[in-house]
Amino acid sequence: MTTNEGKSAYTVSSKSFTAVAINTAAKAGEWIKSKLGDYNNLDLKYSSHDLVTEVDKGSEKMIRNLLMTHIPHHSFLGEEGVEAGPEASAEALKEVRDDEYLWIVDPLDGTTNFVHGFPYYAVSIALAHKGEIIVGVVYDPTRDELFVAEKGKGAYVKGKRMTVSQELKLSEGLIATGFPVDQKVNLPCNLAGIQAVAPKVRNIRTAGAAALHLAYVAAGRLTGFWEIGLHAWDIAAGSLLVQEAGGRITDTAGKPYTLEARSVIATNGSIHGELQTVLADAKATGL
Repeated sequence: MTTNEGKSAYTVSSKSFTAVAINTAAKAGEWIKSKLGDYNNLDLKYSSHDLVTEVDKGSEKMIRNLLMTHIPHHSFLGEEGVEAGPEASAEALKEVRDDEYLWIVDPLDGTTNFVHGFPYYAVSIALAHKGEIIVGVVYDPTRDELFVAEKGKGAYVKGKRMTVSQELKLSEGLIATGFPVDQKVNLPCNLAGIQAVAPKVRNIRTAGAAALHLAYVAAGRLTGFWEIGLHAWDIAAGSLLVQEAGGRITDTAGKPYTLEARSVIATNGSIHGELQTVLADAKATGL
């Protein structure tokens, strides 16, 4: 991947971890796109709002095989290899969190959208080194948009440097959120957050794929995003995109983002404190 834009030029070595992530995400994304409307089995995971198909599982198998072919000594944490529910995902992360190199993968973020033919889903692949994200790739196959970040090297979409949006006030912002799969606790909390935030922003969007929402914050298409009840694989790649594009990501209490965070705020930085305060005042942080 290269561009010819002077200071914005970005080159990926064919032997780099980033190149492996890019190639893997692209292959999985194209395969997922070829399966649109062609899945056979639709199952429920944590709730009736948490779907999985054989396409999710097939994508994860493909991604794991491709990554392990190139770098077999690395560890792997994928959504479909973990039992449903927050306790199981927390335990799975705990087991591998501090490994030297850990790939964190959501093979199909936005499964419900995929099932309904709504064109907003993505492959999310991150690489952590001793618990710190150093590579993040989010690929949207429906738009052929590849969002890439390397720690310390910036964030890019289609080879062009990304920067977060320039809005200075929450009232100027376009903000996104997502509806959690936990209907008993997290959903009412999220709805309270929406009720509090909506009058204070330009508008709210909820499109159903956290990885793409984070990528859109990095690209300046959204001013901010928050969601409660996520998992490491939903956030990891997008967190680096946001940071390398000049934005900020924390948990909903305002503490620095870590792999354990399940409820997050990601913004252009300027409106971060305002959004966090509104959620806190509404008791809608999920913490």
